[in-house]
Amino acid sequence: MTSAAGYVRVARLGELAEDTPKRVEVDSTPVSLVRTEGEVFAIHDICSHAHVSLSEGDVEDCQIECWLHGSSFDLRTGKPSGLPATRPVPVYPVMIEGDGPDAAVLVSVNQES
Repeated sequence: MTSAAGYVRVARLGELAEDTPKRVEVDSTPVSLVRTEGEVFAIHDICSHAHVSLSEGDVEDCQIECWLHGSSFDLRTGKPSGLPATRPVPVYPVMIEGDGPDAAVLVSVNQES
């Protein structure tokens, strides 16, 4: 379902557990949604070092860790914090419409944050 300005509704806020990534597809783009530190982030779900899903990794200190080789990516910028990854992954803007657990989580993959 498409909403204003190219944003797509991908989940309800109540579906996102704290520090637990959720993989979604937005216009055929794999995205990992992460609710942490009072915010919701959207980051490209494929590690820039190895072609594996970041949503299968752990979240800590506003970073998501690739489960395969341990590279961590900042959820705000997509930049890796250490080897083996050296290239950032895209991050996408998130909008929340409404309040409470039924609030809509929307993501736009047409523009990077």
